[in-house]
Amino acid sequence: MKTRTQTAGFSLSVALLLCSGAALSQSADKDPAAVLELGGAAGWSIPDGGSSFGPTAAIEITPVENWLELEAGVTPLFAAHSREVDVDLLFKKPWELSRKLEFMAGLGPEWIHASQSGAKTNSLAGEAALDFMYWPYRKHRYGWYVEPGFECDFGHGHEKSLGISGGLLIAIP
Repeated sequence: MKTRTQTAGFSLSVALLLCSGAALSQSADKDPAAVLELGGAAGWSIPDGGSSFGPTAAIEITPVENWLELEAGVTPLFAAHSREVDVDLLFKKPWELSRKLEFMAGLGPEWIHASQSGAKTNSLAGEAALDFMYWPYRKHRYGWYVEPGFECDFGHGHEKSLGISGGLLIAIP
């Protein structure tokens, strides 16, 4: 059984560890090293109207300030008798509309692994997306995003689809 002194010492150690992380975090003026996007996604096939839904995760970095952002993401989508995993790399041009609101337009390649009725396919696609980011706090640690997009599969069938994703933004110092 722990004594009161051991419990207080452990609590103080945890508090100091957590506070030291906050002290080493970024300043209000410094951009984060990366931004993590976690959320949900939905897609609709343009020719047949089929829909699919699933989670999405991406990481975004800024190699050229105010000119280029790179976003790498993965989205597994599920429908009644099929599933698909999309892996993309978007090259985005950012615009800061206000201190709290950002807009980005992006293009890039996408790899699609689909499984439908037991048949598995892999194909390359192109993707275009618009990204709206809202940072409610001054330090841009957490925020929200909505990203509508269009995808054209270059594989068999040349399927085209519309999609939307949205969720939480987490800045990585």
